[in-house]
Amino acid sequence: MTISAVLLAGGKSRRMGQDKATVLFCGAPLWKTQVELLRRLEPTEIFVSARIDPAWRPANLEFVADSPPSRGPLSGIAATLSRTTSEHLLVLAIDTPFMTETYFRKLCGQVDLGWGVIPMRGNRAEPLAAIYPREAAPEFGQALSGNDFSLQALVRNLMALGKLRPVEVLPEERSLFRNFNEPGDLTAA
Repeated sequence: MTISAVLLAGGKSRRMGQDKATVLFCGAPLWKTQVELLRRLEPTEIFVSARIDPAWRPANLEFVADSPPSRGPLSGIAATLSRTTSEHLLVLAIDTPFMTETYFRKLCGQVDLGWGVIPMRGNRAEPLAAIYPREAAPEFGQALSGNDFSLQALVRNLMALGKLRPVEVLPEERSLFRNFNEPGDLTAA
């Protein structure tokens, strides 16, 4: 099986007050931390999904424009699923710098042909640190053409169809999903 990866960087960062991708955390911009994590996983290909091609994007990573741009992360994942050449797409949000190679390798070990994995905290999915099968592309397309752009609703549908299997987030793994939305989040970290 092959796995591609996408770094989702299409948010407007309104609450942060600046592009989250360029925010410094532990001495490095978030985009660099996330790209290095994805490279260590050695995916078949790495994409950067955003509304416009970011100036910071390394030349050897392929840009995928969110399509349509007004649908949040749903747009980025859908656009990338339509371009990937792999059986699976690993998704990572730009603003989750606590995610680890170990955790993603654990997820990679639980996928199979035709289905991916979605981390779950109780009844709530963590769709921005998950692995989707290429076979989920039609459902992403349907969600884009509908009125509900919630990844939670889409994930529930994909689980019902057997295209995603839930993986419980253990108590000691919860901090991996911590994200940065406001300047105070950086200070608290």
